[in-house]
Amino acid sequence: MSYLIKPVGYKPVINLQQTELGITKIKDFFQANLSAELRLRRVTAPLFVLRGTGLNDDLNGVERAVNFPIKDMGDACAEVVHSLAKWKRVTLADYNIEEGYGIYTDMNAIRADEELGNIHSLYVDQWDWERVMSEDERNIDFLKSIVRRIYAAFLCTEYLISESFPEIKPCLPAEITFIHSEELLQMYPDLSPKEREHEITKKHKAVFIIGIGSTLSNGSKHDGRAPDYDDWTTAGEKGLPGLNGDIMLWNPVLNIPFEVSSMGIRVNKEALLKQLEITGKQDRLELYFHKRLVEGSLPLSIGGGIGQSRLCMFFLRKAHIGEIQASIWSEEMREECKKLDIHLI
Repeated sequence: MSYLIKPVGYKPVINLQQTELGITKIKDFFQANLSAELRLRRVTAPLFVLRGTGLNDDLNGVERAVNFPIKDMGDACAEVVHSLAKWKRVTLADYNIEEGYGIYTDMNAIRADEELGNIHSLYVDQWDWERVMSEDERNIDFLKSIVRRIYAAFLCTEYLISESFPEIKPCLPAEITFIHSEELLQMYPDLSPKEREHEITKKHKAVFIIGIGSTLSNGSKHDGRAPDYDDWTTAGEKGLPGLNGDIMLWNPVLNIPFEVSSMGIRVNKEALLKQLEITGKQDRLELYFHKRLVEGSLPLSIGGGIGQSRLCMFFLRKAHIGEIQASIWSEEMREECKKLDIHLI
């Protein structure tokens, strides 16, 4: 229960039937806009992959993947995906997607180690996307241009919802603010990373924090990132490391920074070798995904994930992700949410 934020005086802006309608509107409209903005085509994605291929996302490296034996394959172990960060890049190659185009898919995952609360559930649903890029585009300006296109889709979706439900007033700024995690550290040297996110997002309402995973000048990281998909060591703007980042929106219901997307330019061979060495994960070079990347059979790409339930939660002004998706919650949390007029599905 320590992770349940209790917004004072919370009342759902729209009822349960309107909420379901709103979820449908957001999901249909946003994915169409995202596809058009980034030139993406929809593909079918796996719910699970074989262990030992290197295709599953390792997140911060400590989360356990839900797994099960496959009887008809000699009890070979399958893992429910954490995300599709590496699978998408293989798919770009296998589908021969041209430069400047990409793919997106509905990613569904189970993350058993999540700390459950208003914004974290056992069930994760997001739009995973990946786009082929050129060597000349491996820079911070290109990353920012893609972020701006995604943010444009956010603004269009917010307008749609405000037109459909007049009770919901737009709150996003016209433009998103960019800041590097090192600059954020210099601005707020006495605050923790989460506290820095709080201050900068509260100020600007929509922020892209660059350089997630790289070591900062104080010897720590803003946040962890796996070493084999995002490039967090290549120098970008002002010589600071990192060609990746997180999109943060200010949540007006919970009064917290709200991460809705993690994304970035993906590692090339040089960045992969460097980041595996930094993290002591060189043994991964024996895995299927890593071998293909080193041998040069995977395209350069940029990609990320955008939380579906989180976007719906934000645009529909909900206090709990359980108002958007069906999941498992403790009886204690269900009882407490009921008292707060938070209707968990």
